[in-house]
Amino acid sequence: MGKSCIIFFERKFPSANMVLIKDMLPILIDTGFGSDAEETVHLIKEAGVLPEELHLIVNTHYHSDHVGGNFHLQNNYGVKIAAHKWDAHLINACNHEACSAEWLDQPVEPYHVDLKLSDNDEIHTGSRTFQVLHTPGHTLGHISLYEPEEEIFICGDLFHRNDIGWLNIFREGVSSIQRSLESVDRVSKLRIKQAYSGHGPQIDDPLNSIDTARNRLEKWLKSPDKVSWHACKRIFAFTLIMKNGLAKEEIDNYLLTCGWFQDFARYAFQLQPEEFIQVLLDEMIRSGAANWYNNHLIATAPYVAAQNKWMDRNIKPKDWKTT
Repeated sequence: MGKSCIIFFERKFPSANMVLIKDMLPILIDTGFGSDAEETVHLIKEAGVLPEELHLIVNTHYHSDHVGGNFHLQNNYGVKIAAHKWDAHLINACNHEACSAEWLDQPVEPYHVDLKLSDNDEIHTGSRTFQVLHTPGHTLGHISLYEPEEEIFICGDLFHRNDIGWLNIFREGVSSIQRSLESVDRVSKLRIKQAYSGHGPQIDDPLNSIDTARNRLEKWLKSPDKVSWHACKRIFAFTLIMKNGLAKEEIDNYLLTCGWFQDFARYAFQLQPEEFIQVLLDEMIRSGAANWYNNHLIATAPYVAAQNKWMDRNIKPKDWKTT
């Protein structure tokens, strides 16, 4: 296959970024959203790797924007999948809580984890060895990958260039902030020249991004409501991206069916869900996360709309045993 190289794919929502380690044993880190599976295959082919040549898929964590292409690659090309052992247990048991898909209302097609990873495991690509670092916070089973020779760090949603992954206090625990801080502090001790994040551009100044993440998490410790606002806006914006916007008359009924919305309204903001609808809509507009267009609420982040026929299937882990 020639000299080893790292190829970073910065992708628009609803897909997360991907990293392809092009080596004797090619590794793909994360696979994007399910509706973009064909595009995922196209991207790695353009990079010079056939999907059936992939030695392994490694998932940084189990959210739909990172694992959505797993089904297509595993079913059609027999690619093996690796993930943290805690994620693997929920996935392989078809647990209803897997991927937080039910709570988030994010469709994910079924897949099986073949290799269960733990902290300090190693992944060999032929000429490179990546260390698996358990970096919980965004999810309990979140991992990052570190290659010490060239000082490369693949961080998933632990941190981004100027942001951090949203924290799910209802599914990952109220100490998610502390866990994230511990993960960021651990990573800050590594020598890192180049970092690749799950969203946004590659990170050319990793230490600055780590400091920015730490400062934000420390502020959140003092003002926990900021954690909830950050999460609500990210989750709802992703919903608007998946659905290519929501008509004004659909929004109330839709939000009231969502587990995440019910939990944040009642327990984070001490409001009845019906009261929280307008509060959230006002904040989405005020913060610039969404805008009204032709009586539809549309996310402002750049995205590629998922096909309606794919979204209409609405597959969740509770359906996996029958698909």
